[in-house]
Amino acid sequence: MANDRWIWDATTTLEALGAADVALWLWEPERDRLRITGASRALGLGPLAPECSSAAMRALAMPQDRALAEEVLRVQEPGSEIAVRLRMRAGGVCIWRGVWLEEGLRAAGVVAPETKFAASDVDKLTGLLDRKSFVAQARERLQTPGVHELVVADLDRLRRLNEALGHERADLVLAALGSRMAAAFPPGVLMARIGEDEFALLTPIRAISAAETLRKALEQPLRVAGFDIHPTLSIGAVEAMGGDEAPEAAELLRRAELAVESAKSNGRGGGAAYGRTMETDGLSRLALESDLRGAIGRGELTAYYQPIVRLSTGALSGFEALVRWKHPRRGLLTPDQFLPLCDEMGLMSELGALMMRQAAEQLAVWRNNHRAAGDLTVAVNLSTGEIDRPDLVSDVMRIRRDTGLPPGALKLEVTEGDVMRDPDRAAVILGNLREAGAALALDDFGTGFSSLSYLTRLPFDTLKIDRYFVRTMATNEGSAKIVTSVVKLGQDLALEVVAEGVENAQMAKALLAVGCDYGQGFGYAPALSPQEAEVYLNESYVDGAAPVKARG
Repeated sequence: MANDRWIWDATTTLEALGAADVALWLWEPERDRLRITGASRALGLGPLAPECSSAAMRALAMPQDRALAEEVLRVQEPGSEIAVRLRMRAGGVCIWRGVWLEEGLRAAGVVAPETKFAASDVDKLTGLLDRKSFVAQARERLQTPGVHELVVADLDRLRRLNEALGHERADLVLAALGSRMAAAFPPGVLMARIGEDEFALLTPIRAISAAETLRKALEQPLRVAGFDIHPTLSIGAVEAMGGDEAPEAAELLRRAELAVESAKSNGRGGGAAYGRTMETDGLSRLALESDLRGAIGRGELTAYYQPIVRLSTGALSGFEALVRWKHPRRGLLTPDQFLPLCDEMGLMSELGALMMRQAAEQLAVWRNNHRAAGDLTVAVNLSTGEIDRPDLVSDVMRIRRDTGLPPGALKLEVTEGDVMRDPDRAAVILGNLREAGAALALDDFGTGFSSLSYLTRLPFDTLKIDRYFVRTMATNEGSAKIVTSVVKLGQDLALEVVAEGVENAQMAKALLAVGCDYGQGFGYAPALSPQEAEVYLNESYVDGAAPVKARG
């Protein structure tokens, strides 16, 4: 039948997990409950299944691995990843991987034998660890007391090598450097290729500097395809005390890479040790600017999606698309970390067009694949000045034609400042956007100085209440009055009202009491990757409502 859907039943799911030697885990710290299902017996996790407390988890871990067990149990920010190697008393080494789904509420993931992940642990070109595995194992090594040194080496002029030799021959250079690095240090040293032209190692402090050993080994001439190559390295190093107070491995790696940037600023073949002065805005900004120039072309800037929920029913109404930068070394960067620089570099129009297309294409996929999602919308922020972009209206028409989205499914959010800079011109442009099929929202309403007389003339569908007023309405009488006034104004003008910054059920209830239509915020979910957003979408329709946290 057309409405039939094939669904994994519990028996089939368990059989599949058992056949793959994989178990699923869900950790709920507030309930002190760890739930495990799947191949728990084969993995030596039988005493923990189907559920246990954190104390049982620690007790069954090998004594030397109890600090790693804490990594699974320690509350982290939403989206934070977990990747640890953990030995249980009755089993071999297993990899626990997962992610925090909600702030302080749940983490979930898989556990499987270490051999299941072997292919992803190693960089295929050099045979060294890859970046993710290096960070995971460095985290474990740093639990050992004593002074550790983390060194990062960046091969100078790799781009020129690629141009002169071609990528295949340049890869031979990188492979040779990886072999030299492995031969230069004893087996106990942790070594990795962490980027296209970056190598890293972690070792206890030795009599001879690890950076000096690395430079001596890798800067020897080599001959590739008839060419004599003289590699030079920019090297950064940082020291840290191991033990319970050891810094996070990813943070230590960031510091070493910051030292590399400092070394590069002094020319090829430089070296630098990390110091607090490197945290200056100037140096970090310079490195970020260099990376940002090609980030759009490399597909590193992408849309994440924060749910928007109807407060009266809990039904999912749509998403707001929010840009994130998947930086190859710094991880996931939020807009405040790079949008000001985008603006200074004149990239906002290009970024705006990219976000609008990405969001529309993703929404079209969801609406086509999920019958219940047929009324979903997606909102995209227009950056300051983007309302004046000459091809904005034609872009909306082209995107709607390419994706097949109906009128109103794509919503553009405009700030008060953009409207009030030239209200008459804004009225014309907004009217054209409305005719092109875009819905329109006035973002952060209440923070600017817009004239209500102009508001009645502009073709907005939605008012968005700034998160500051929402978060402080319970403790600030002025904020509460502003929220109530904006909601009443929206009702009088037949506009939808969306409250930003909804952090818990109490806020949602207070907003609903004054007649607010919709809410979004961490109480429902942070900005989610497309894959996470689809899971959220599915769960919302299965459950009948999007859950809101009891407290935030």
